[in-house]
Amino acid sequence: MPADLRVISIGALAAHPLWNERAPVRTGQATCTLVRTPGPSAATIVVDPGLPPAAMAARLAERAGISADAVTHVFLTSYHPDTHRGIELFEHAQWLISAEEREGVGVPLVHRLRLAVEEGQAEAARLLERQVALLQRCQAAPDTLAPGVDLFPLPGVTPGMCGLLIEDRPEGTALVCGDAVATVEHLQRGMVLPHCADVGLARQSFAEAVQIADLLVLGRDNAVMNPGDDVLPEHARGLPPPAP
Repeated sequence: MPADLRVISIGALAAHPLWNERAPVRTGQATCTLVRTPGPSAATIVVDPGLPPAAMAARLAERAGISADAVTHVFLTSYHPDTHRGIELFEHAQWLISAEEREGVGVPLVHRLRLAVEEGQAEAARLLERQVALLQRCQAAPDTLAPGVDLFPLPGVTPGMCGLLIEDRPEGTALVCGDAVATVEHLQRGMVLPHCADVGLARQSFAEAVQIADLLVLGRDNAVMNPGDDVLPEHARGLPPPAP
């Protein structure tokens, strides 16, 4: 029996650059996805709980008929604040993030906290302390979260961004992309988000996502069927397929 995958809440960019928005016009939130696997090693995985806890609980009940206590794992594709606004709802679950993202985000975060304390910025220090505490609880994710659910590194937008690859589904392989493929417009135009940690890596990750999966769960949009290599920018079309 294949894993069940469903979008719990559709995300949004605070400012959508391809809608000619240059400043935030809404609250940004990551798309939240639920992955449930059957069998003796069954897992119930929430990916990127971007809504506040109360809204997250309501959406889980509406979209999947479950409560937060049923969730065994929370996986973050990145540590952008929009991905984990509701993570504290899942106090009984295991919180996971890629080891590369944990390290790549953690060191600068601690440095910013130290500076805020030294400069007497009490409110900034309070917010940063919370971010550090949440990250400390997040464990480095194993390569496989459950049978048929594997990590798929997508670095570039952030240093250690990582998606989830779900195999053996009726529509083929599914990939929860995170911000590596943000919206339908970004997918159609073969574009990555601005302000990437590494633009070259982000473009390569975009290409690998399009080459590997039949169904793409976008970081700030709905799940869509893969339109194929036609959406790749010219510089990416010559990339070899990712290693199995």
